[in-house]
Amino acid sequence: MNQFENLKTTEQEKIAGSMNRDVVLRTKEIGKYFYEPVKFKVLDNISFEAYKGEFLTLVGKSGSGKSTLLYCLSTMDTTYEGELFIENEKITGKKTDELAALRNKSIGFIFQFHYLLPEFSCLKNVMLPALKLGKHSYEEVEEQAYHKLEMLGLKDQALKPTSKLSGGQQQRVSIARSLINNPQIIMCDEPTGNLDSKNTQIVFDIFKQIAHDHGQTIIAVTHDNDFAKASDRTIELADGKITNHNKRNFD
Repeated sequence: MNQFENLKTTEQEKIAGSMNRDVVLRTKEIGKYFYEPVKFKVLDNISFEAYKGEFLTLVGKSGSGKSTLLYCLSTMDTTYEGELFIENEKITGKKTDELAALRNKSIGFIFQFHYLLPEFSCLKNVMLPALKLGKHSYEEVEEQAYHKLEMLGLKDQALKPTSKLSGGQQQRVSIARSLINNPQIIMCDEPTGNLDSKNTQIVFDIFKQIAHDHGQTIIAVTHDNDFAKASDRTIELADGKITNHNKRNFD
């Protein structure tokens, strides 16, 4: 039995749970080309939906297109064909400043490397996106940041510089930062790639809590089969195409 076995639910429960859910993100025939060293299609006719409160993983071999797809979904890459919808709003074709505002408000990001500012405290790192959004006072943002850190078991580390934390703690700070604006969607690129098994399990449990208790949607690219297998649903890509919308068999 692997470390995630006790967290798995039956496929029937997952399918039933996905019924009647609100669609948070939808793609329609997304396609994308790379042009170096020669022109080739890295994404080919990608159409799928992600639901509110779903923990969704994207898997595939290196070069399958999963990370490229994630960056298109994140709106950081707009050079694609087809259409992207977030919360029933067409995102494709929006201006750069509109996309930046959308990302700061509605999308949280977690990467394999945490990208924290080492000279700043954990608290200040978590506060930065909310201060940039400018919807709340400094005091309100500070209170929210403490709450996010407490949720992730790091309130006692709030005033410590992030450079003084362990790798697992730093990744949890980056998760808190991604949550500070209460985004509908959290997008993750290999979020456990640099973590040991213990911290991978901690991050997995946090993602489950975020999705199932708080109703936020997780979309995570991963090479970790155990991590993917225990998520709510796994989409598999190969050669830029979706080969399975609900992967269940892992090597």
